[in-house]
Amino acid sequence: MGFSLDNVNDMYIDVLREIGNIGAGNATTAISQMLGARLNMEVPKVQLMEASDLGGAICDEEETIVGIFLEVLDDINGSMMFLMKMESAHIIVNKLMMRDPSYNEPFDEMDLSALKEIGNIIASSYLTALSSLTNMKIQPSVPYIAVDMAAAILSVPAIQFGQYGDNALFIETEFGDDKEMQGYFILMPEQDSYEKILRALGIMN
Repeated sequence: MGFSLDNVNDMYIDVLREIGNIGAGNATTAISQMLGARLNMEVPKVQLMEASDLGGAICDEEETIVGIFLEVLDDINGSMMFLMKMESAHIIVNKLMMRDPSYNEPFDEMDLSALKEIGNIIASSYLTALSSLTNMKIQPSVPYIAVDMAAAILSVPAIQFGQYGDNALFIETEFGDDKEMQGYFILMPEQDSYEKILRALGIMN
C-alpha cells in the first residue's frame, strides 16, 4: 500500500508530537546554555502537511523570514528547515549578543552565524529525538541560512518535494522566557524514508 496522508493514523501523529516534545526539550537545554538563561519551549502544533500548504501555514508569502536549511543523511534521507519570523530572530540574536532588546538593524555576518547555530541546534535536537525513538542513525548536513520572502524560502522545499513526494512534518514551537518567540520546523523525508520511519515506530508492517 502506498503512503499518503489519508492512511496516517492518530498513533503516528501522537508519535510525531512526542518527537516534537523531546526535540523541544533537547533544544531548550542547549539554547539555554548558549544564552546563559533559562528558556521555556512548547510545541503547540504538530501536523502532517502537503507541500502546497506550507507557505500559508507560517505567514504571508511576501513577509521576510529567516530560514535554515539542512540535508538529512544516513539511515533516512531528506531535507529539513527551521524558520523564524524576523521579530523572533531579532529577539534571540539580541539576547545572544547581549544587545538592547529593541535593536533592529539588518543582520550582519555574526548575527547570521548565530542564527545558523541556533537553527542547527534546534534541528539536531529534533533529529536526535527521532533517532532515539526509531533506533536509526540520522545526521544533519552543514546548514545553509537565508533571509528572504517566505515564498522564496519555501520554494526550496517545494523543489525538494518534486523529488521526495509531498508530505512534510510541520512542528510549530514557542520559546523564550515567556515564549515570546516562534519557530517552525519542517522535516521532509524521502518516500522510502517515511516508510522506514513508520516501520521503525511499529506503525507500518
